[in-house]
Amino acid sequence: MAQDAAPADDQETAPDITVTGYRVSLENAVNKKKKSDQIVESVSAEDIGKLPDASIAESVARLPGLTSQRLSGRSNSISIRGFAPDFSTTLLNGREQTSTGDNRAVEYDQYPSEVINQVNVYKTPMASIVGQGLSGTVDLRTIRPLEAGKRVFSIGARGSYADLGALNAGSKSTGWRANMVYVDQFHNDTIGLALSASYLDESYQTEEFNAWGYPTGPSSNLVIGGSKSYNTSSRLKRFGLQGTLELRLAPNLTSTFDGFYSDFKDDNIKRGIELPLWWSSASLAPAYTASGGFVTNGTFTGVKGVVRNDAFQRHAKLYSFGWNLDYKGDDGWDAMLDVSHSRTNRNELALETYSGTGRGAVGATDSIGFTSGTTGTVFSHGINYGDYSQILLTSPQGWGGNQTAVDGTRIIGGQDGYYNDRIVQDRLYQVRGEVTRHFESPLESVTAGLNYTNRSKSLRPDEYFIGLTANTTGTVSVPVPAQYQLGTTNLAFLGLGPMISYDPLALLEGGVYKLVANPYGDVVVKSYKVSESLMTGYLQGNLRADVGSAQLTGNFGAQVIVTNQESTGASAVYLGNNLNGSPNIGTAVRTASHDYVDVLPSLNLALRFPSDFVIRFAAAREMIRPRMDDMRASASFGYNYATVGAINYAFVTGGSGNPDLEPWRANAVDLTFEKYFGTKGFVGLQFFYKDLKSYIYNSDVVIPTSSLALAAPAAGSVIGPDAVLNIPVNGTGGSLYGVELATTLPFGELVPALNGFGITGGVSYTETKIKPNPGGAAEDLPGYSKWVANGTLYYENGGFNLRGSARYRSTFVGEVSGFAANRTRRRAASETIIDAQIGYDFQPGSALEGLSLYVQGQNLTEEPFVTYNPGDPRQVIDYQNYGRRFLAGFTYKF
Repeated sequence: MAQDAAPADDQETAPDITVTGYRVSLENAVNKKKKSDQIVESVSAEDIGKLPDASIAESVARLPGLTSQRLSGRSNSISIRGFAPDFSTTLLNGREQTSTGDNRAVEYDQYPSEVINQVNVYKTPMASIVGQGLSGTVDLRTIRPLEAGKRVFSIGARGSYADLGALNAGSKSTGWRANMVYVDQFHNDTIGLALSASYLDESYQTEEFNAWGYPTGPSSNLVIGGSKSYNTSSRLKRFGLQGTLELRLAPNLTSTFDGFYSDFKDDNIKRGIELPLWWSSASLAPAYTASGGFVTNGTFTGVKGVVRNDAFQRHAKLYSFGWNLDYKGDDGWDAMLDVSHSRTNRNELALETYSGTGRGAVGATDSIGFTSGTTGTVFSHGINYGDYSQILLTSPQGWGGNQTAVDGTRIIGGQDGYYNDRIVQDRLYQVRGEVTRHFESPLESVTAGLNYTNRSKSLRPDEYFIGLTANTTGTVSVPVPAQYQLGTTNLAFLGLGPMISYDPLALLEGGVYKLVANPYGDVVVKSYKVSESLMTGYLQGNLRADVGSAQLTGNFGAQVIVTNQESTGASAVYLGNNLNGSPNIGTAVRTASHDYVDVLPSLNLALRFPSDFVIRFAAAREMIRPRMDDMRASASFGYNYATVGAINYAFVTGGSGNPDLEPWRANAVDLTFEKYFGTKGFVGLQFFYKDLKSYIYNSDVVIPTSSLALAAPAAGSVIGPDAVLNIPVNGTGGSLYGVELATTLPFGELVPALNGFGITGGVSYTETKIKPNPGGAAEDLPGYSKWVANGTLYYENGGFNLRGSARYRSTFVGEVSGFAANRTRRRAASETIIDAQIGYDFQPGSALEGLSLYVQGQNLTEEPFVTYNPGDPRQVIDYQNYGRRFLAGFTYKF
């Protein structure tokens, strides 16, 4: 079994997966929390299995102090104690994992809930846990077949329905998933086998308003600058496999092989209309209405709309393998060896295609009425955007102009779309050895270990301009060929009515479009490769001693981490034009490396009283390594021209990653007071404080231009002696502190008449004094919500079970995908999400014993995801309505 990084008393027995019942799963979580010397939150397998979410993130987000951000209406990332997902790490059976995202944070869509037996969220670090986060560490645990102790075969399936319906032609409002789990033991319980499989094919629908922004318009009033809004239909397919083979080679020697595979496909079709308004040649009619410095309604004339049929595909394959050899000696000595490998291959394609009434200045314009408010903007229109004879494949705004690739292929009169494929590879190798010596004294045991981790991540962009094959003169627009027409998509939520619909990939594959490789340097500088080698040594002592009538347990120790990081990137150098007119771009390859050492002491103490009252104290030095894309060695440069005296200067400006970045580091203190009711319930009050000694922010740095490979400036200009680059750097941070109140309380323990009823959940309040920009005011961290609350009220008795769950988070800075898949931070509105489930488990003695049926509703109040400009909720940037989802299914355990 891969290490659980906890003293012997904290090694919980895996929950028996044949036991059903939400109350049992809560007892398992309470028992884990009570026994642990760390501050930990836990979700057991039965909890996850009984609440069948698209990923485990929905279940984890219900834990005290945790919350999530939604993607396409489903939770896919977790924030712990007010920190963004970047500040936590996720382990699988105690091992670090690669990610399907651009950074380190694991996206939980990748992990089927059926293959996970338990999730432990450690809020405080411990020396023997390798790969810890600054805000917390999430450890996903799979089934240990020998500990399960019996043969189990389980199957399950469910159907899903999105009540927004099929928003796009060709999309679906329904979906399904199926899963299987098999656990068995052989040869006198010396061989254990666990196999899990899960397949998912589900659809998600989103009505998605987006504003370009709100510039200063007439009479100094703010007005919408433009809109790019869609009906978005997402089809998520995921095939997951997990297997564990345990071999008890001797009574005190166990060998364990783990394997996990996930094939993940998230295909989106986005159909909508982009309306250039104030930020265009369109005119705002004088008869508009403004209130409080904001134009609430009016009419733009001369609008040249761009009808969009876009495809976004995110395909990833994740592989994870591990082998563990565990020795439990009779002479007081234990030893462990663990070897693992994780890798992810990901392709992320964003394909844009445009259509309208004509190319450039050709074609009819529209009069667009608008009404803006706290739910976005609703429009009126005159043109029928669903008329295939009027809306043609073209470049309505002439964006991009003429383009010539290095091989001479050309686009004339504006691009008709854009093709951006981001190819990401992530590799991680880990080897670990550990020795433990047990004693008959208050110092119960001492553990010493050494771990080596090697990780590399690379990005290669593959970008093209899209042009119509038939457009050889720069004036051609063509109707959508009849065989590609898919009817119309109704943008009723925007007031824009039907629009033409087609599959942009089919047009590309059919030869209607051609690709012209983007030859410019801004593509070159996006590519990078970052490698890390970490050697971690650790020493931990585990305590158990009587203090009067109480018992003191805990651990103390330290990690020493030696890090070597290396980054390879490029700078683009403009060398003039080729004979065919394409830009001649040279590449200056840059490789840089950096070494540093971290010492991370930690202390966890728990004072346990006979009355089931526990006081915990923890203190530690914590860290999380920088974002991998911030560590890239790529850089881009440009010139700003100015005349100083009689000299025409070309001043160099640009941006870059920083291969010398070091981690975020913090000193942390935690204090908790917990009252337990056996192993069935508890009430806990948690205080925490983090002092960030290091914070990564973007800053301008000055370097000599003599160190850069630069293109020649404009004729008659002299390059300035210094260049100003905006790069991520390490600086001081500030403090973050808060309090959490959590409980799991079965009412029947207090009032027998309420047997079966209970509640679980918590509320947390967090304050931040962190100053991301030195000398500036304190700002909210990405992912930070001042208030986070969640709760589940349940009833379970006689096989019937009923649950209602609510999650609330106050306003926060969210991270969304912007142009060309670049990450963009925006202020998100507060949200409250309500879910409910009703089910029945057939009882022992019934002919259908082992069968469980359930019906579930998600997001029952149709809570949208909203972002806006700070200070005015009327300046809505995103308003995404996911609608409600309904699910019905069964599990059957033999």
